[in-house]
Amino acid sequence: MYVVRNTFIAKPGHGSKLANLMSRVFADKDNYRVMTDFVSDFNTVVMESTHESLADYEQTMQDYAEGKVTLDPALADEMKAYTSLWKTGKREVFKVVKG
Repeated sequence: MYVVRNTFIAKPGHGSKLANLMSRVFADKDNYRVMTDFVSDFNTVVMESTHESLADYEQTMQDYAEGKVTLDPALADEMKAYTSLWKTGKREVFKVVKG
């Protein structure tokens, strides 16, 4: 099992909007969760997902890149501008050793 953590530093005033957008995009996915800073750097939004294997994660990324994942058209239109909501970010992948 692997945990993929995408951490974004949102532009000031856009953290809640980014978190809300991601929450709606992944609302039907049990293996995704979205978190915001409570005690952390300001404007931090974290999207975390779990995957059985790295191949599973890679397939998920490929499906998104190839447009195989369908979204509500209005939500898909909103996602086109999601990069304008954050300044920087990073992705970390962790292997679960117990859980």
